[in-house]
Amino acid sequence: MRSLFVVFVCALFGVGGGTVMVPMLVLWRGFDEKKATGTSLLAIVIIAAYAVISYALFGSVDWVTGLLIGIPAVLGVIFGTWIQQRITDRVLS
Repeated sequence: MRSLFVVFVCALFGVGGGTVMVPMLVLWRGFDEKKATGTSLLAIVIIAAYAVISYALFGSVDWVTGLLIGIPAVLGVIFGTWIQQRITDRVLS
């Protein structure tokens, strides 16, 4: 039942990855912070893939701008993940 509530709240707030989903997974599901972060990112990827397909069908995607923003952001993800894996869960929380 709690998982269903997490899904509802995340959908209501546009996933809210780090601000809603991660704390709920930690507090209600007992996940450690790293597993909660990875799990929320998987949900975001699925939701984002569906969203971009939906918007693209209506011609509402600027592919060049999206790639110009998205590709460099991957470097931030790689660096952020590298840092997060070296921080203890206590410090991270």
